[in-house]
Amino acid sequence: MTLTTDTRSLPNGATLADLRSAAARTYELDRAHVFHSWSAQAQINPMTITAADGAYVWDGDGNRLLDFSSQLVNVNIGHQHPKVVAAIQAQAATLCTIAPQHANAARSEAARLIAERTPGDLNKIFFTNGGADANEHAVRMARLHTGRYKVLARYRSYHGGTDTAINLTGDPRRWPNDYGNSGVVHFFGPFLYRSHFDATTEAEECERALAHLASVIALEGPSTIAAIMLESIPGTAGIMIPPPGYMAGVRELCDRYGIVLIADEVMAGFGRCGKWFAIDHFEVVPDLLTFAKGVNSGYVPLGGVAISPAIAATFADRPYPGGLTYSGHPLATAAAAATITVMTEEGIVDNAARVGAEVIGPGLNDLAARHPSIGEIRGTGVFWAVELVKDRISREPLAPYGGSSPAINAVVAECKSRGMLPFTNFNRIHVVPPCTVTDAQARDGLAILDAALDVADNSLG
Repeated sequence: MTLTTDTRSLPNGATLADLRSAAARTYELDRAHVFHSWSAQAQINPMTITAADGAYVWDGDGNRLLDFSSQLVNVNIGHQHPKVVAAIQAQAATLCTIAPQHANAARSEAARLIAERTPGDLNKIFFTNGGADANEHAVRMARLHTGRYKVLARYRSYHGGTDTAINLTGDPRRWPNDYGNSGVVHFFGPFLYRSHFDATTEAEECERALAHLASVIALEGPSTIAAIMLESIPGTAGIMIPPPGYMAGVRELCDRYGIVLIADEVMAGFGRCGKWFAIDHFEVVPDLLTFAKGVNSGYVPLGGVAISPAIAATFADRPYPGGLTYSGHPLATAAAAATITVMTEEGIVDNAARVGAEVIGPGLNDLAARHPSIGEIRGTGVFWAVELVKDRISREPLAPYGGSSPAINAVVAECKSRGMLPFTNFNRIHVVPPCTVTDAQARDGLAILDAALDVADNSLG
């Protein structure tokens, strides 16, 4: 697969000249008026995306790129799925918006479909606009339910960019916003490749990570802790799958001390890990589960919290002090209902599991055997990380924690030049295509990554 500007590949019958002209105007207006997130505004050169379809996007020069990022790991059903687009159009023709105090059919149906798929009896759904505010509201519910304030969250995690969510976050994006007054206490989670516990096996890592968490709880005072929030499988922090027994151990600690367990499934949920929710891999039921992204593939902004009966009962006769103008917005929930229906009818969750097990996992293992810049690969479903290192013995990252490097930038540029849009964070390439990715598309993306990793290997000296 190579980068192409073949006009036959352009979507919607566009000509190359028209596409490039429109893209130039888009870029001009962007740089004049758009303030970008997580960026130094004068130092960025954003790619213009003019169209998308399935597993592909088109840039401002008409080049088609295989989307191995799923954008922000949220386009789980691929771009422009016709049934979901049609559902949004039909909802717009029926009821574009309505205040959240009124029942509406789209929200009711989306809530039913989500509740049917959440683990255990998480049958009440509170809708938000996205993942960060879902996590904000989950913490608020936990604090009000328990009457406690502190929340424990792990280092190497990401929970969103709003005030509480960014303080829960355990990576460098928190640092400029953390004033130490949020009531959040961070702890080390299991990550054998970079173990904080001098573990040599998954079993040791699990045992020692749980002992560490138990010590943090004891030293902070169990009666002061409202919740423990964990990404079921951490996403942008590195896709570190918890070892067997870890999530069950956290559940037991929460039960022992009356602490609410919040599973952040914003990135890992809705098929991404080869099951409806990542926590299903561990057979653990949280008290609250947050979601967004894949619930409707980001076609319209939507997030939410799935709530246990015990916590829902807290607010049966006591008002919940929170809400949003667009909670359960009809266009967003219509998109969610259509997305969940499509995922079920087309076997998309099973496809993610199969492609991960049969194509991506074996393909990445093959790359690891041939590229000395790969320190470790890890993942499940269509949720994989490739850890790039300067040296396999020392495990020194190819880019520093919290930053990038010329070598990583060169790998990304090589991927794009060959027709693949990657997802990167620090020293890692994340292999996160849509859950609809075909075997052939997955192999195309891995072949491009294979060639790009030669650049990383050459940087080792």
